[in-house]
Amino acid sequence: MGQQEKVATSLAGTVSEEISASLTAVDAELARRYPGDPGTRQPVHTVYVPGDVFAPGTLRSWGDQALAALDEHAPDAASFAAVLGIPEELAGPVHDRVRAKLEREPVEDLRIDFEDGYGPRPDAEEDEAAARAARLVSEAYANGTAAPYMGIRMKCMEAGVRDRGIRTTDVFLTGLMEAGGLPEGLVLTLPKVTYPEQVTAFVRLLEAFEKAHGLDAGRLGFEIQIETSQSILSADGTAAVARMIDAAQGRATGLHYGTFDYSACVGVSAAYQASDHPAADHAKAVMQVAAAGTGVRVSDGSTNVLPVGPTGRVHEAWRLHYGLTRRALARAYYQGWDMHPGHLPTRYAAVYAFYREGLEPAAARLAAYVAKAGGDVMDEPATAKALSGYLLRGIDCGALDTAEVARLTGLTRADLDAFASPRRGDLTVTAP
Repeated sequence: MGQQEKVATSLAGTVSEEISASLTAVDAELARRYPGDPGTRQPVHTVYVPGDVFAPGTLRSWGDQALAALDEHAPDAASFAAVLGIPEELAGPVHDRVRAKLEREPVEDLRIDFEDGYGPRPDAEEDEAAARAARLVSEAYANGTAAPYMGIRMKCMEAGVRDRGIRTTDVFLTGLMEAGGLPEGLVLTLPKVTYPEQVTAFVRLLEAFEKAHGLDAGRLGFEIQIETSQSILSADGTAAVARMIDAAQGRATGLHYGTFDYSACVGVSAAYQASDHPAADHAKAVMQVAAAGTGVRVSDGSTNVLPVGPTGRVHEAWRLHYGLTRRALARAYYQGWDMHPGHLPTRYAAVYAFYREGLEPAAARLAAYVAKAGGDVMDEPATAKALSGYLLRGIDCGALDTAEVARLTGLTRADLDAFASPRRGDLTVTAP
């Protein structure tokens, strides 16, 4: 064992106590502002459907149209993989899982749109559409046909449409309450936010609704859409999006990048408005840093190049969408928008290829970390957290199976959850 070292100190115990006391407020603020990831499922995409178009069969229709596009333009695994450049060893697994997903759960997150996709309508018409949306959403959750997440995008809090947006929100939420209550997967999206005060105003609206119905404070959360330059950089030079998260008072669940509104706002010409434009990269990087650790998730935008027409044109649009989705995933934007049923095959193909090609390396690294076996990478707890989060996202979307992850890592789902959102103290790992 060798010679035992003499341990000596110079500071009185009161020094540590005084320092801790001086940081008590900082400790509380750190816990409040940066609680970490909520540990819930994040959908891989959001689909927007205008309020007057949404119908009981909308979700199934999107899945059927996506399957029909596959049948027509890439009828087997080899042809689909050839279009997208998917490696041969992944062609079958990705193709089979994409088809199964389109049959089982074609849309993970649906937003019934009362903003740009709906436009200005007579008040009576929008009232009726909002009430109808509430009824259909309630029925979908009741009969098992709902997407995991569903909700509305109301009009923004700017003066010209503010009253209409407030009323639509009220009509929709009231309709849900009268139909049996708020579903667990409910999501609200506040668009075109330019000032944190608009977020504060929306919080007041939700607080008033909760009080009117005796709901728990904070039951209603919402996403903030980032579609203006003012939402990234305030007039005083500060990062407005960070102040918006704070203004949401814990209710913000996501930041969604609006590709075309934001691009137009900063002067990008129409031909170059895309989610991989440098202006888009800057905005999303600011969003990502502002949201890090807060529990607020970041979503990429969309492409308006639709996979329609002759096979050659569809393949070109598929390659573009697949490439943009893979690019976003590599940059840790795990969610995006899809504007057309034809985008679903490439959304899921990109997501599934991303997780399946990294399954074995990620599992091996995590297993080695747990076993302290070393290997060619010296990982730290933060990397174990990232590896677990990667595997969990793959499981949640259907790219990976719980059993195969358990076989490769020796970990249960509960173990992965613990690594992804570790609590204070020792982490106990159990065998599957």
